[in-house]
Amino acid sequence: MTAPEPNTGAKHQDLLRALRAMGKAVVAFSGGLDSTFLLHAARQALGENVVAVTIFTPYMPETEIEDATNTARVMSVAHELLNVPFPEAIRTNPANRCYFCKRTLFAHLLQLAAARGIDHVLDGTNLDDLGDHRPGFKAVRELGVESPLLAAGLTKQDLRDLSKNQGLPTWNKPAGACLLTRIPHDTPVKEAELRRIDRAETVLKELGFHAVRLRSHGDIARIEVPREQLVDVVEADARHGISKQLIALGYRHVTLDLAGYRMGSLNREAK
Repeated sequence: MTAPEPNTGAKHQDLLRALRAMGKAVVAFSGGLDSTFLLHAARQALGENVVAVTIFTPYMPETEIEDATNTARVMSVAHELLNVPFPEAIRTNPANRCYFCKRTLFAHLLQLAAARGIDHVLDGTNLDDLGDHRPGFKAVRELGVESPLLAAGLTKQDLRDLSKNQGLPTWNKPAGACLLTRIPHDTPVKEAELRRIDRAETVLKELGFHAVRLRSHGDIARIEVPREQLVDVVEADARHGISKQLIALGYRHVTLDLAGYRMGSLNREAK
């Protein structure tokens, strides 16, 4: 197994030192690459004095909640699910939804931590995130949530290298996002539609398309996968009837986006 670059290893040691100084911590745990590595490091640094909390809302994919639960169990970390109702401020899916979402979710998380006498609430923001448009990060800073991966200067590639070196199964996991990103901005959101999107993506994931987004435009389902998998989707439709399965969920038309998967493609359409 290839070892991470020396500079990456030094940043990892900086992270562990910072975590040890905290004594106790709550980690906002989604089960993705960033938060899994952060939780792993916190477990190394703090032992049993770390709690992983996964926030469950109606717009979180159910498979992500299951993955987080299973990963925390394998890591032998105390894990809690925090159920938070749909924030009214984002019911119409506004362009700044991430800000209001993070404000709401992390406020609940801070309350949970305070009730347990824990002063440090941690999120998995890394150095590369600063180059993206992330209004949610503003909310995190305002609330005093800490980002130790960012403070240690760790990049996404650092986290993949370190995760692979330490045997974490998430080292190559595709980036995830909440189900609101599948719906155009300024569209009233119904929880039934979120569940339909989640079921449609599950159909595709079960066929091996893990980096997939099902963009929902009313009665039109628009499938995004990496461009190198476009032909694979067409072939899978012929063998497994993807379009028929999605039409059975209530869509009238099922389309394949020839531009391929683009992170935040609906954000660009809104500009």
